[in-house]
Amino acid sequence: MKKYAIIVAGGMGTRMGSTIPKQFLMLNDKPVLFYTIKTFLEAFDDLQIVLVLPEEFFDMGKEIIDAYFDYARIQVTSGGETRFHSVKNGLALVDDDCIVMVHDAVRCLVSTDLIRRCYNHTLEMGSAVPVIRTRDSVRLLNEEGNDNEVIDRNKVVLVQTPQCFHSKILIPAFEIDYKGYFTDEATVVEQFGLKISLLEGEEHNFKITTPNDLQIAEALLIEEY
Repeated sequence: MKKYAIIVAGGMGTRMGSTIPKQFLMLNDKPVLFYTIKTFLEAFDDLQIVLVLPEEFFDMGKEIIDAYFDYARIQVTSGGETRFHSVKNGLALVDDDCIVMVHDAVRCLVSTDLIRRCYNHTLEMGSAVPVIRTRDSVRLLNEEGNDNEVIDRNKVVLVQTPQCFHSKILIPAFEIDYKGYFTDEATVVEQFGLKISLLEGEEHNFKITTPNDLQIAEALLIEEY
């Protein structure tokens, strides 16, 4: 079955404190985005990438492709106002009978093993959302933030990407009206009325958000390479 990866790099990453989006920051002499694209291309020889970028950084994204990759397997489109709209723009470039993997560009330590497991899980279950368990104690705040309660951490998981779905599920799901709580593809599909299937994610598949995250990723990449 055809395979597409929508790599969402449409955000500006204000928490990083940089003048350029974090997906373009250098990580061991290469842009963060380089590692993400490279891993997906290596996971499957027949996988196509749809790269979603902020319009004002199209040239920077294309420079990365020109330097390291082949346009034959990569398409570029513009990001939208929110993640929901960015993914919807990406879905406009995929076929209507395929497996679609949506991934955060700044989760650059994702492994080919996780990508393949997500694909195979989706073939069986129709969806695959990787998660990891929290090691910390967890509390739930009330709406005012002035009260809280303990939550059993064994019932809590942290959601990662790639979030994978059959296109016949994901494309119609993204035709529903946008809601403010659509923080990922799983919430959209659930709002559409379908259940999602979870599988075990990876500890190193974290989202680079702060300068400290960048330092950790650098150290892990040095070990890998």
